[in-house]
Amino acid sequence: MKGTIIRNTGAHYVAETTEGEEVPCLAKGNFRIKGLRTTNPVAVGDHVELSEKGPDGTAYITSVLPRTNYIIRRSSNLSKAAHIIAANVDCAVLVATLAHPTTSTTFIDRFLASAEAYGVPAAIVINKIDLLDEEEDRELLEAVLYLYRSIGYPALAVSAETGEGLDALREFLRDKVTLFSGNSGVGKTSLINALIPGLDLRTGEISATHDTGMHTTTFSEMYPLPDGGRIIDTPGLRGFGVVEFDTTEVGHFFPEIFAASTDCRFGNCTHTHEPGCAVLEAVEENRIAQSRYTSYLSILEEAREGAADKYRKGN
Repeated sequence: MKGTIIRNTGAHYVAETTEGEEVPCLAKGNFRIKGLRTTNPVAVGDHVELSEKGPDGTAYITSVLPRTNYIIRRSSNLSKAAHIIAANVDCAVLVATLAHPTTSTTFIDRFLASAEAYGVPAAIVINKIDLLDEEEDRELLEAVLYLYRSIGYPALAVSAETGEGLDALREFLRDKVTLFSGNSGVGKTSLINALIPGLDLRTGEISATHDTGMHTTTFSEMYPLPDGGRIIDTPGLRGFGVVEFDTTEVGHFFPEIFAASTDCRFGNCTHTHEPGCAVLEAVEENRIAQSRYTSYLSILEEAREGAADKYRKGN
């Protein structure tokens, strides 16, 4: 049998077969991405081959078919290991908020850079715009939308509470397999409930102390959209650690930095101190946002630390 993994609860999976049957299954064997340690060898979105079902109705995953793409982050518990968030997706959507809680631009940029690194088209959805009452809040919203749209990322503003912007989001999602990710508390689950009437996933409260969300989604699951396409819901993230970035390639994952770098004097420019650096000039002239450049520097430093660590261990 062949199927697609639609639910992952840790060691247990559910696959939807090509005939539309949902089959509980377990992983059999060691399905690893070459050269990469992962905490979950099988992910939602994976196309798999299954054994025949046993007496209890459970099948074994005997192989994972080649992936068109996948998106990963560094595991929060095992800093040197990676966690595959989803595989074989048409788009990775980061759900963010500008208030209650506030999603940092660093988090947004790390997500986008990882999507670029693994060949996954990405988009941003700003939720909870109904909470942006003050004029300065609305100006911030417009500034954030303009920033990412100017780089080339689709960016939408919505409210799961009032329904504002949901028609545009539905149209964007139509006929795509889309990963939904984001910090806890950004209203990702509420958005999915609004997009799929009758689903009624459990939503959580916002911590009054820390203005952060409480985890309610504890595993990844794929849901069909009424108008065609599917959403992969994932647990809320506290942070987004990038994995195995080469120091010479970090700039490639920031489209505007990569574009500007073609005019740098040196081919191996790190865009940190070199004379004739077109990227530094673009930052100085506000053609590259300072927030994006700061995110670039933070990932570059992380990549350098990773390279130094590998060198010390002789890898």
